[in-house]
Amino acid sequence: MKIGITYDLRDDYIALGFGDEETAEFDRLDTIEAIESALQDLGLETDRIGNVRSLAARLVAGDRWDMVFNIAEGLRGFGREAQVPALLDAYDIPYTFSDALVLALTLHKGMTKRVIRDLGIPTPDFAVIEEPSDCDGVQIPFPLFAKPVAEGTGKGIDAASKIRTRIELRSACERLLSEFDQPVLVEAFMPGREFTVGIVGTGRAARAIGCIEVVLRKEAEPEAYSYWNKKKYDELVEYRLVEDEMAGRAIEVALAAWAGLGCRDGGRVDLRADGGGVPHFLEVNPLAGLNPVVSDLPIICTLKGMAYGHLISLIMESALARAGKTLNLIPSFQSLSGPLA
Repeated sequence: MKIGITYDLRDDYIALGFGDEETAEFDRLDTIEAIESALQDLGLETDRIGNVRSLAARLVAGDRWDMVFNIAEGLRGFGREAQVPALLDAYDIPYTFSDALVLALTLHKGMTKRVIRDLGIPTPDFAVIEEPSDCDGVQIPFPLFAKPVAEGTGKGIDAASKIRTRIELRSACERLLSEFDQPVLVEAFMPGREFTVGIVGTGRAARAIGCIEVVLRKEAEPEAYSYWNKKKYDELVEYRLVEDEMAGRAIEVALAAWAGLGCRDGGRVDLRADGGGVPHFLEVNPLAGLNPVVSDLPIICTLKGMAYGHLISLIMESALARAGKTLNLIPSFQSLSGPLA
């Protein structure tokens, strides 16, 4: 079985003159190597394709694959993560992870939270700021939290993201609107514990690998899992595997959001508890980072004692099952008891 691999390699964009933060969501070479090695260990033939333009050229040239392992983030627009899946759909080639609709929806945090709210899943009250004057209409009680509506890896989040006054709200939104050229999500600040839930599988058949609590060390930027804190995670952040009652509720909320949004194969959901200890949905990452050392989803697996290759096999099993294909080397995640929450 021939598996193509689509991705955006960070070094390629750095070489073209893009900056450090602009390319923060793109993958390092060791991530691609780790995924490829894990796929080959499953007896699969691999073919590195690269980004959406490389994929388009290969498709026009007549190249085809039995499945594509897609982790391409894209560069521009709210639909950037949806570009590769849409192109593969046009050529009837199956691929891992969520489809174009889900990836376009979930990149926009405001649109995602509207769906989550409609599903009855707890999420902080919010407003989407399109221009500075929209700040005048925000009626959510302070403190608030502001971030770009369609960025990941903590981009645009720092100590100033927590907002206590209308003056701070206007200032933060003006800065983010200018810097990121996109709307700003403003939501009620959740003062409780912060969780990340790792998930494998599709829709209602999905299972949680585990739940970690994100604990900021005293040297970290306060009260925010910021870009800087993520970049210096080994010095500033502690990841604690948690299995208490609140973590159990976080897993329930995460799985409800995953199924409600139609996410597939693997990813993670970020949550934070309110003052009463109720975990609230913050955002979902259906195209989660897969670096075996620094990415949250593999970190959860490591803390649960699950090997990286096992994670890749579970993702592939889910994707192959959707495509009506099987690979006998892959153990069913539904039959596993230890590693999955």
